[in-house]
Amino acid sequence: MRSVQDISVQGKRVFVRVDYNLPMNDQGRITDDNRIRQTLDLIQYLIENQAKIILASHLGRPKGGYEKRFSLAPVADHLSGLLGKEVVFASDCIGPDVSDQVAALKNGDILLLENLRFHKQEKANDDAFARQLAGLCDVYVNNAFAVSHRDQASVTGIVAHVPVAAAGFLLEREMNAFADAFESPERPLVAVIGGAKVSGKLAALENLLNTVDQMVIGGAMANTFLLSQGIDTKASLIEADLKDTAQRILRKAQEKNIDVYLPEDLVVADAFAETARTETVALDAVPDGWMVMDIGPQTAERFNRVIAKAKTIVWNGPMGVFEMQPFMAGTCSVAKGIARAGAFSVVGGGDTGLAARECGVTDQVSYVSTGGGAFLHLMEGKPLPGVRALG
Repeated sequence: MRSVQDISVQGKRVFVRVDYNLPMNDQGRITDDNRIRQTLDLIQYLIENQAKIILASHLGRPKGGYEKRFSLAPVADHLSGLLGKEVVFASDCIGPDVSDQVAALKNGDILLLENLRFHKQEKANDDAFARQLAGLCDVYVNNAFAVSHRDQASVTGIVAHVPVAAAGFLLEREMNAFADAFESPERPLVAVIGGAKVSGKLAALENLLNTVDQMVIGGAMANTFLLSQGIDTKASLIEADLKDTAQRILRKAQEKNIDVYLPEDLVVADAFAETARTETVALDAVPDGWMVMDIGPQTAERFNRVIAKAKTIVWNGPMGVFEMQPFMAGTCSVAKGIARAGAFSVVGGGDTGLAARECGVTDQVSYVSTGGGAFLHLMEGKPLPGVRALG
């Protein structure tokens, strides 16, 4: 990828695709601005280098057309506060009024466009829409790793119609962290995999067997692996149709001399609720009608012994229902084990990044990705369309 630092931006209209798909409360207040903060270094760089800055993002999943709850107007206000500089807001992302606002920009000015997904053509990667976006700029910069696995107008389509395209600092950081973890890792490389379903991470699990030295599996997906070993976790979330697939993955790991660690004890509950009755039980002692909600302390201790010996760690997926306080102990124990390990550690985005923050280890791991879907896409061994377009 060409870096934005490799090109001249002075006096140029620079279209920056960012990911400001942020959580907001009912009052339209941003509840977590990490994705904005991750872009501030690039914005400051462009200001200092006298670019005319056009920021573009989506927010949520609007059904088509304007919806106030998905407007990026609050983001413009918040970004203005962080920068100590006015961020002008455009009420659309294409059209004559937007073109006039872009034409009025002076060097160092910033314009944030309205939600790209208010136009269905964005997700459809419509070429005419991509051309209109491209017409706003002299330079295109992709700084949105979290959407770079999507083949959409502002991510891939626009690149064919701009004079020059480059990667922003955040995209470079993400790709470099992933390369350090998978392309030239210090060994042993340990993958810590959790989350709800095997089906959602099947391709990643199979691809990881070409790279990792050891694999730790927790979360609800471990239930399907336990089922493949003849263990009945009763009312737990299980993908019974993937029992043979789980068995095949374990067999393939054995053939490659990759140790796979599964839970040894479980925290179970009589309902999927924070107020449910809970017990810590052995694998063969889940009561009828109860469900697995977390790994047990014995399992967490064993997982952490493996993690402690790692030189490189990739973590994707929580160990249990960490959103509920009674069931976050396993995830936090493993998170703190990763932080203590002293290894190069990369944490996948989405729920895993949220878990790292809830467990207070964000500043103690090497890198926390901003993109869950894009991170998983890379773990599956697939190129990112948004990155490939820049090549």
